[in-house]
Amino acid sequence: MLSNDEFYTLRSQMVEQQLVERGIHNPRVLDAMRRVPRHEFVTADLRHLAYRDCPLPIGDNQTISQPYVVALMTELVNLSGHERVLEVGTGSGYQAAVLCELAAQVYSLERHPRLAERAGQILARLGYNNIEIHVGDGSQGLPDMAPFDAILVTAAAPALPGPLRSQLHPQGGRMVLPVGDERRQFLEVVTRAGNRWEIEQTIPVRFVPLVGRYGFSGRAAFDDPESYV
Repeated sequence: MLSNDEFYTLRSQMVEQQLVERGIHNPRVLDAMRRVPRHEFVTADLRHLAYRDCPLPIGDNQTISQPYVVALMTELVNLSGHERVLEVGTGSGYQAAVLCELAAQVYSLERHPRLAERAGQILARLGYNNIEIHVGDGSQGLPDMAPFDAILVTAAAPALPGPLRSQLHPQGGRMVLPVGDERRQFLEVVTRAGNRWEIEQTIPVRFVPLVGRYGFSGRAAFDDPESYV
């Protein structure tokens, strides 16, 4: 088992080699990625792989995202520290931890109860107390908690889900999500100004499907699901 100092060294190398060298420059995002111990969010047998440039399995046919993808989506959502953020797809809890470092309050939705419980336990053990985890259909968001200054979706939707769009704060609310199908997905940035939503398409990605009423059906399962670029 690696020591905490060895994990910190690997984490620092990850930030410099996988993030900075690939264009992630927001200092708050880089600092958060240096602080959050990614190895705590994977099983013990995978901890030695935690800082490699790849996703890793976490059970229930889900993955913990590649570090670069986490950093890129976090940078695109452009948090300053005061925001209320909705994360769709808690998964391992790693992305949620990064968001907790950068926002005032995080709400996270996960459809797999086992993953939600495990993520909640890890986040609590690490001292993150500005997060609420809910179990439910992520494509419908959390209307009772809306509006959100930012929404980050960690699963691919076939189109921009209407409920999530409407739950963005009307004054500059910002959402980052992958949109597409099994073969072709792009990371999109959605910005709301009143009743107008501006959409910017960025890089091609590959994520697991967003299953729900405004996503894919419960039978959807992409082959070899991962989240990577």
